Amino acid sequence: MLPWKRVLRPLAALLLTAAVAAVPAATANAADSAPSTGWNDFSCKPSADHPRPVVLVHGTLGNSVDNWLSLAPYLEARGYCVFSLDYGQLSGVPLFYGLGPIDKSAEQLSAFVDKVLSATGAAKADLVGHSQGGMMPRYYLKFLGGAAKVNALVGLAPDNHGATLSGLTNLLPYFPGAQDLIKATTPGLADQIPGSGFLTKLNAGGDTVPGVHYTVIATKYDEVATPWQSQYLSGSDVHNVLLQDLCPLDLTEHVAIGLFDRIAFHEVANALDPAHASATSCASAFS
Repeated sequence: MLPWKRVLRPLAALLLTAAVAAVPAATANAADSAPSTGWNDFSCKPSADHPRPVVLVHGTLGNSVDNWLSLAPYLEARGYCVFSLDYGQLSGVPLFYGLGPIDKSAEQLSAFVDKVLSATGAAKADLVGHSQGGMMPRYYLKFLGGAAKVNALVGLAPDNHGATLSGLTNLLPYFPGAQDLIKATTPGLADQIPGSGFLTKLNAGGDTVPGVHYTVIATKYDEVATPWQSQYLSGSDVHNVLLQDLCPLDLTEHVAIGLFDRIAFHEVANALDPAHASATSCASAFS
């Protein structure tokens, strides 16, 4: 790999993370500030072409607005009723969500999906999640009755088997008490460490549940949910996708895949409407 690429990828990740953190606080209240023409508009009724509402599930440290400033309008423009929620808030921590116990976050997702289905009159919803948001719904599907209410789960860089942060979590045993401190202060982060009790329970007995269509969209430049192959699911109704197999020029990493990668978005649209799917390529960035 060329040296400049080694420098640019982590630099891009840093800049993207800073950009998310710098979004004005006024945008953080999703239900209040999201557009009312389909994104979190509870009067939106699904069309015959797209009969299921789409619920967007943000990642760790994300929220229901900032994570979806590109994907929500992308899907809305294609005729979907789109909704997003905040989950996993810690007391006294504004703006940044997904830090609470993940099983409790899944309960919040369950309540939100019920609200969306009641408002739209749809029998089932589709879920699209980024990072933790692509993994956490699996708990809802497996243990909270979500499989009866969800048609498809699409994960963008989901940490389905944990997030090693490019190997950094492997160093935790060398710092006595560090993992206990993380669990006590940010349980949502502790739950995502490979080998955690949460992940052990989630993945025991198989990755998937019958009746739900699963899609995983990964990038080999991921620096969080690593190794990137760990994002993949095993099961009879699973479609695992590597972005670079579709477009070798795509240098997207963990943050960007959920924020603005239209090549990934095109593959999301394919997963939501496989009957009308079209080939995803580098040109999809302009579609």
